[in-house]
Amino acid sequence: MGLVGRIGVRVSHLEAHRTARAPACGSQREGAGRARPDAGGRRTVRSSVTDLVVTGGTVVTAARSFSADVAVADGKVEAVAPGLVVRSPQAQIIDANGLLVLPGCIDVHTHVRLPSDEEPDRFYQDSVGAAFGGTTTFLAFNNPGTGISEEGAGSLLRGLQEFRDRTEGESVVDFGLSAVIGGQQEDPISELPALIASGVPSFKAFMVYDFRLPDERLYQILRTAEAHGGMLQVHCENAIIIDALVADALAAGDVAARYHAETRPTYAEAEATHRAIALARAARASVYIVHLSSADALAEVVTAKARGWPVYAETCPHYLALTADRYASPDEAQVIRSVISPPLRTDADRRALWLGLRAGGLDLIASDHVPDRLAVEKRMPAPPFPQISNGAPGIETLLAIVHGVGAARGELGLERMVDLLATTPARLFGLQDKGAIEAGKDADLLLFDASAQRTIRQADLHHTSDFTPFEGMEMRGSVRTVLLRGRPVIRDGLFVGRRGAGRFLERTPAST
Repeated sequence: MGLVGRIGVRVSHLEAHRTARAPACGSQREGAGRARPDAGGRRTVRSSVTDLVVTGGTVVTAARSFSADVAVADGKVEAVAPGLVVRSPQAQIIDANGLLVLPGCIDVHTHVRLPSDEEPDRFYQDSVGAAFGGTTTFLAFNNPGTGISEEGAGSLLRGLQEFRDRTEGESVVDFGLSAVIGGQQEDPISELPALIASGVPSFKAFMVYDFRLPDERLYQILRTAEAHGGMLQVHCENAIIIDALVADALAAGDVAARYHAETRPTYAEAEATHRAIALARAARASVYIVHLSSADALAEVVTAKARGWPVYAETCPHYLALTADRYASPDEAQVIRSVISPPLRTDADRRALWLGLRAGGLDLIASDHVPDRLAVEKRMPAPPFPQISNGAPGIETLLAIVHGVGAARGELGLERMVDLLATTPARLFGLQDKGAIEAGKDADLLLFDASAQRTIRQADLHHTSDFTPFEGMEMRGSVRTVLLRGRPVIRDGLFVGRRGAGRFLERTPAST
C-alpha cells in the first residue's frame, strides 16, 4: 500500500469524526443581527448606523455557502441575510454580484521582518502584500532572523515589548505575535504566564538548529503552557540525524543546494513529530506541529488524533503545490529558491497532505512566509548548502495557492477552505472576533472572483521579496476587494488602505 493509501486508512474515521463535529461550525448565526423579515420575506436592517452593505454575493462560511447580503456597522458584521433592506441613508453599497464573500484569511505562521533604520518599510510592505492576498490578520514570529535585538531575544517579555514598539503604526492589516523560545532566553518558563496574560498565548520552539531546545525543556514548556492556557508550536526535525547527514555530505564534497533536501529526510521529521507528541502526552498538554510536510509525519498526527490526544498540525502552500523535483534543476539559482525547512517532498507526500486536509488530519494552512531575497539572503554564487538561508515568501499567495491548486481543482470544498484559512486559525489562536461572517464578528471580508484566470508573477506582487516560488503558475481565483473591520484596504484590485490602520491583537487563550 502506498503512502496515500496508508494515510487514507488512518484518516477514514477522522473524516466521520470531523463530520460529526460539523454542527459546531454551523453554530455561526447566519442571518443574525438586527434584520427582521417584512411581509415580502425581505429583511430590513433598522439600525441608523449601518456603514456599509455588501450585496448580491455568495457568502461562504465553514458550514455552508449561500446567497446573502452582509451589513456592517462600526467595524462589525451587523446582519447576514438575503435581500437586506437598509434604512441607514449613509450606508455605502458594495456590489458583490458574481463574487464569493469570504472571511479575511488569517495567516498564523509568518516571519515578517521588523522595520530597521536600513529598511524602514519592510514590515509595512509585507502587510500590504498580505492585504493584496486576502489576509486581514497575520501572526509573526520574532526569531533572530526577523531583526529582533539581542536584548529582545534574551527575554520573552522584552521581546514582546520591542515587537510592539517597533511595529506600532506600521501595518495595514491586523497582526499579532507568536513568541519564539530558544536557548538565548535566561528563564523563559518563568515568563510564560505573564506572556500569555499579555495577549501572546502561542509560542514556538525548535527541535533543530543551533537554538533548539532539549526534550526536557520542551516538556517543561508544555506543562507550563497547558497550566496557563497557552499553546506550544513545534518545528519537528531530528537534529541528530540531520547533523550527521550534513556532516557526511560535506565530507564527501556534496555542497550544492540540492543536498539540503537529501540531508533532511521524511523519517527525521516523522521521528521528531512522534517525540513532540509523546512529550505533550506526558505533560498532558496540547501541542501544535508547524509546517508539516510529509506523509510520514502526517501519520504520526493522524494516529494521535485517532487516540483523542489534543494534537494540531498545519501545512503550507508550497508543500501542496510544489515537489522535490525542483531540487533536480541544473540551475543552482533556481534550486536555492526552494531551500526551505522542511524541504519540498515527493508528489505522493503532496497528495497525502491534501487527503489529510480533507479528512481532518491537518487543521489549517499557513504560509511560513520568510521574506528572503535573491539579491541578499539567497544571492549567488551560493555558499555550501548549510549556509543558504532557509525560507521563501508566501504571505501574498496563501489564498491564491490554496484556492487555485486546491478548491478550483476539487481538492477541497470552498467551506473547508474557509475553515482552514480563517475559522480554525481564529479558534486555535485566540482570535475570537475573527474568522467568520456572523453578527458581532469583525467585518474582515474579502470579495473573491473564483472564476478569474491569473498567472502568478513576481512583477505583480507587493511583498518585500524579489521572487516567488510559484512564478509562472496559472490558476483560477483573484482577490477583488478586501475590508478590514468594514473599511476597504483593497478596492477593485487597487490599494486604498492606510499605514497604521492595522492593530496589534492581544489574543485570548486558544479554544482547542
